[in-house]
Amino acid sequence: MSNLPKVAWIGLGIMGSPMSENLIKAGYPVTGFTLEQDKLERLAAAGGTAAGSIAEAVKDADVIITMVPASPQVEAISYGPEGILENARSGALIIDMSSITPQTSVDLAKNAAEKGLRVLDAPVSGGEAGAIEAVLSIMVGGEQADFDAALPILEALGKTIVLCGPHGSGQTVKAANQLIVAVNIQACAEAVVFLEKSGVNLQAALDVLNGGLAGSTVLTRKKDNFLNRDFKPGFRIDLHHKDMGIVTDAARNVGAALPVGAVVAQLVASLRAQGDGGLDHSALLRAVERLSGSQV
Repeated sequence: MSNLPKVAWIGLGIMGSPMSENLIKAGYPVTGFTLEQDKLERLAAAGGTAAGSIAEAVKDADVIITMVPASPQVEAISYGPEGILENARSGALIIDMSSITPQTSVDLAKNAAEKGLRVLDAPVSGGEAGAIEAVLSIMVGGEQADFDAALPILEALGKTIVLCGPHGSGQTVKAANQLIVAVNIQACAEAVVFLEKSGVNLQAALDVLNGGLAGSTVLTRKKDNFLNRDFKPGFRIDLHHKDMGIVTDAARNVGAALPVGAVVAQLVASLRAQGDGGLDHSALLRAVERLSGSQV
């Protein structure tokens, strides 16, 4: 039997499945719940335990990790008679790794404390590849003692792990991350269309650009998506649309102007409205191609 903390994992999607499997590989006992039966079977095949409900998954857990799409889903799994707060044992640590509004995280921490539960908001950056390779960047909000307790678990999931401040701070930094990523992808997409229309060897051009000041993790990770027009979702346009809403709303609340971010948020929304919401966010290339007169 493992002496490591018992982990409950709620949400086994594109990110949650490989992340939970990395914890299993690190020796943690993981009990998971999600709505898709095939994902539960995948967890069991990896050495985890499939639960039939949230209540069953969390009842004996020392640490409860959640990874779901947005604030409404976090609230749905956290509250109510079948939710985490009513069924977790007192003293358990909740680590919410979803990307949600900072206020949702602040409210969750407050409500959980009334039940004797501790909370960290710990959204991640790095996409599906980062989740699989356990090299995610994890930005955390909450108390130092809880961060210290969670650090060994987080180190099994990511490479750069930073406590950014009190509850909600992790989500604020994640919002800034999503702003930078979206603007970066948009710039790369515009460069790709410009290069191709100019008759330049695209592979060679992207290689040399990525070796200079224009280089970035975004270009490294998404270069093949651009070259091959492969938009299989690692991070869907639908989710980046949600995140751009979070950052533009949060920026408005604190009085920060995001002129370029606002434009890119509209371009993401436009791509989603054209039916591309289920594609990877590198599909912003398709929007630039449409604007440039290409049939896509």
